[in-house]
Amino acid sequence: MACASNASHTPVFLLVGLWRGGPPKSLLFLLFLTIYMGAMVGNLTLVFLISRDSRLSTPMYYLLRGLSVVDIGLATATLPQLLAHLVSVQPAIPAVRCLIQFFFFYIFGVTDTLVVAVMALDRYVAICDPLHYPIVINQQVCARLLASCWSVSFIHSILHAGLLLPLQWTVDNEGAVYLPHFFCDHRPLLKTSCSDTQTNELLIFLEGGLLMMGPCALILLSYARIATTILRLPSAAGRRRAFSTCGSHLTMVIFLYGTIIWVYFQPPSQNSQEQDMAAAFMYTAITPLANPFVYSLRNKDVKGALHRLLVPSQVTP
Repeated sequence: MACASNASHTPVFLLVGLWRGGPPKSLLFLLFLTIYMGAMVGNLTLVFLISRDSRLSTPMYYLLRGLSVVDIGLATATLPQLLAHLVSVQPAIPAVRCLIQFFFFYIFGVTDTLVVAVMALDRYVAICDPLHYPIVINQQVCARLLASCWSVSFIHSILHAGLLLPLQWTVDNEGAVYLPHFFCDHRPLLKTSCSDTQTNELLIFLEGGLLMMGPCALILLSYARIATTILRLPSAAGRRRAFSTCGSHLTMVIFLYGTIIWVYFQPPSQNSQEQDMAAAFMYTAITPLANPFVYSLRNKDVKGALHRLLVPSQVTP
């Protein structure tokens, strides 16, 4: 092994995380293809229904459509490349494409966490201050909030991708970099570098931690206030429905933030490669698959829109 020049001149990264004693490639291909197609169908259906049906033209569904677009991008940033590797002889990806994948994975992943926080804020205002909801939250406000989420994640991704460019990498005799993961993720890239990565690690904990813990605290506070308000509802059936909806939403939030915090905010020495890949699989594949069903497709308004699409009403002459 030797130390190569920076990423822009490294010929190839070999993504070997799933090829060391794992299940057969054919089984993995069917699994990931099913998950990817499920995520695409669920999220595209939701985007189409909200865009088409005027009954879903509310701020909540506007944000849900934005989340579905982000989830489509998050799954597409990683899974198609993985599927291509599963049918190829060698899981190789050129260095430039690896860094591009890293950038788009980061921008969609960070935007996902920020949009979820905005959705929690929307539910807080709707439940805890319903009289002012139409004034505080409208589509113009939602559009500005979504634009802010994309802007922050773009700056965040540019910063971290830029810090990867000057790094040198540990290569074999053929100039290949062995990456113990199934996509070009931040931690595995830093582990395969033979340069000093203290600046990168420090930025993950400080800037990345602030970007992660701020929205996480907002979500937890919002749902705490929502729970307090729900407990004051006079109807037991209303309380059960509200807790069922908010509980499933909060479960997905904890699932998303918990797996990301597990991967990126532990000391590097405590990270297990297999556990990191399992957690990364959860937030890059399972979360985009589950979100449309948890947030919307169980909702009676969305079910009604889907029914109206599939069974158009007959117009009597």
